[in-house]
Amino acid sequence: MSAQIYDIPVRKITGEETTLGEYKGKVMLLVNVASKCGLTPQYEALENIYESYKRQGLVVVGFPANDFKSQEPGTDAEIQTFCTTNFGVKFPMFSKVSVTGLGKHPLYRALISAAPRAISLSQPSWRTKLKGYGIETTSEPEILWNFEKFLISRRGDVMARFAPDTQPDAPELVSAIENQLNNE
Repeated sequence: MSAQIYDIPVRKITGEETTLGEYKGKVMLLVNVASKCGLTPQYEALENIYESYKRQGLVVVGFPANDFKSQEPGTDAEIQTFCTTNFGVKFPMFSKVSVTGLGKHPLYRALISAAPRAISLSQPSWRTKLKGYGIETTSEPEILWNFEKFLISRRGDVMARFAPDTQPDAPELVSAIENQLNNE
């Protein structure tokens, strides 16, 4: 998968066409984000993790998605303003994509194929919590909700996938990030 993830076309939140190839050799924490979700405060912890580890080679990569209860309705410009104004986000943000369903972005097809199950650190699981709120969820291996996290090695391999309610500063996630940063 390593070459594939770097070659998939994506668009920066500012509109420029690109690929993730500019992050070759870096560890990536790739996250589908949303501005009007109960998990939106994770932006702060994502930025903190990025600032803490970027000199060691970590890049947090945000992909806004409006797939879950229309919790990311804004334009790219509105999303960018929201993130910088409310959470001081400096990590790279990309244009809104679909992460589930028929219109799923090819990047998310590749990520899900490489890691079909998310690690859930909470009990009950986020899926069970959503069902308890009366929210119908996607079936595995689909992305469950906003703020699902994929940890990508320096070679571009998906090393882990974490459930949406896994906090970016959870010891298990931080340990996984540090392990990847220490692998040349």
